[in-house]
Amino acid sequence: MSWQKAAQLIDEIIGISEEAAQGILAEIGIEMGQFPSAQHLASWAGVCPGNHESAGKRLSGKTRKGNPWLRRLLVQAARAAGRSKNTYLAAQYHRIASRRGAKKAALAVAHSILVIIYHILRDQSSYQDLGGNYFDERGRQAVQERLVKRLERMGYQVELQPMAQAS
Repeated sequence: MSWQKAAQLIDEIIGISEEAAQGILAEIGIEMGQFPSAQHLASWAGVCPGNHESAGKRLSGKTRKGNPWLRRLLVQAARAAGRSKNTYLAAQYHRIASRRGAKKAALAVAHSILVIIYHILRDQSSYQDLGGNYFDERGRQAVQERLVKRLERMGYQVELQPMAQAS
């Protein structure tokens, strides 16, 4: 695969500009054979979650320093992806940011972007976005039950009726 083709494939990912794609490729290269898995690449880049546990207690999950230039590019792309509309990465960013904060959400999305890049370069395939409602569709029944219980706690009686499909 040529550098230009690799840059075009990476540029398809939401949040990554052409300059960011070139910078990422300059840091990791186009040959993914040097990394046994996406997790190895994420660890080398310093965007994998920390894992400090003692006596069954989860302690600081601080990440390693890794490659500071690559990490900066990925976090910048993650913040841009978080501002996009109706995309998988934006949905992931907002889910995590609501619970853990914007910085941790940006790092988690940066990790996801790097894993996507690894698979794109390894398989030489294009990026397919899962959509902004991926998490809702994945656990559709759980979402329904949670929302019904929430409305019932507010004092409403809820009965769900499926909508007729428009043809």
